[in-house]
Amino acid sequence: MVRWALVVDITKCNGCYNCFLACKDEFWDNDHLPYSSAQPRHGHYWMNILSKERGQYPHVRVAYLPLPCMHCDNAPCIEAAKDGAIYKRPDGIVIIDPVKAFNQKQILNSCPYNVIFWNEEKKIPQKCTFCAHLLDNGWKEPRCVQACPTKALIFGDLDDPKSEVYKAVISGKAERLKPELGANPRVYYIGLYKYNKLFVAGSVVFKDVDECAEKVKVMLQERESGKTFTTFTNVFGDFEFDGLDPGNYSLSFEHPQYRAEKLEVKLERSTYIGYVFLEKT
Repeated sequence: MVRWALVVDITKCNGCYNCFLACKDEFWDNDHLPYSSAQPRHGHYWMNILSKERGQYPHVRVAYLPLPCMHCDNAPCIEAAKDGAIYKRPDGIVIIDPVKAFNQKQILNSCPYNVIFWNEEKKIPQKCTFCAHLLDNGWKEPRCVQACPTKALIFGDLDDPKSEVYKAVISGKAERLKPELGANPRVYYIGLYKYNKLFVAGSVVFKDVDECAEKVKVMLQERESGKTFTTFTNVFGDFEFDGLDPGNYSLSFEHPQYRAEKLEVKLERSTYIGYVFLEKT
């Protein structure tokens, strides 16, 4: 038996909504019993796309976070359902029975990820099924994965060492969303820091020639822990440190032909510090 899982690479997602549209195409006005009843045309986002903008002009970063059902191993919705209306298959897919779940609106509030939707016409809760009806008929991946043009969605067997999902999870690059909830989702994310962490960035200029300062050594130190990160400015004099927590940091700038500079930064949100001018020694 396989153990299905999905890995979402945020660094590759450009918010094109192809996954959302493919899901809508597959489930709107289409019954796939006993897996699911037809999705309504409006109001349901079985593959939702969240977005977050970080930074300030002229240094802004936008990240997109595709959010389907997590198909949790410790799914709270299963406990909230009555009469076995929600069950987890041996392959890990969590299914809401479209018949048994009738009138069980309490199921919506049980999901810590808010990915269960109410079908007012049919009086049932509904959500992503990983396209279980297709997988059971020989398909290798759900419609959303098939439709992704940037390969930001990776689907496969967690127990297959040859699968890309297995490789991503075992590498440590993929992590779960809100692991503190204890739900143990089957959906993992690469590059989650681009959505839930902070960055500090800036530009360095050689003051005497008023030119972009390339190859300046920039060091960032977290004041509380003393942890240090190092990078070099690019050809435009720009630098960036990403994946940071809020706190107090010190920035230092070094170049063999220029006087070193140091700045203190209190990071409460992703910040572009502007221009740093280095004086000739």
